[in-house]
Amino acid sequence: MKNLQVAVGIIRNAKKEIFLTQRASTSHMANKWEFPGGKIEAGETALEGLTRELMEETGITVTEAHPIGTASHTYQEVSVTLHFYLVEQWQGEPWGKEGQPQRWIAQADLQADEFPPANIVMVERLVKGEL
Repeated sequence: MKNLQVAVGIIRNAKKEIFLTQRASTSHMANKWEFPGGKIEAGETALEGLTRELMEETGITVTEAHPIGTASHTYQEVSVTLHFYLVEQWQGEPWGKEGQPQRWIAQADLQADEFPPANIVMVERLVKGEL
């Protein structure tokens, strides 16, 4: 089974709001909310992949990101390892560059069931205020 390495950015502003994007209705885990990010390409570090993906998806330039953990999950067709980064310093204003719906939500108001299963432990940590 294929294992995808994915860099994920938890973009958090000074008001403790998290920037989320929504998966396309035609994609795996359709219409679920997610933290922006994407596949780490061959030869990239997780941080390099994160920086590239956040520019492509949200238009921001990451100026500081801190690794806060990983999570692995096996779906029926693929296994994923998510590399989570807390992004609190960036340039630009994040938006859905690929036309995807987006929103800011208070960290305490995140709902784990709105996310793909691989994200649930991290969502729960955020809601509990552990990060």
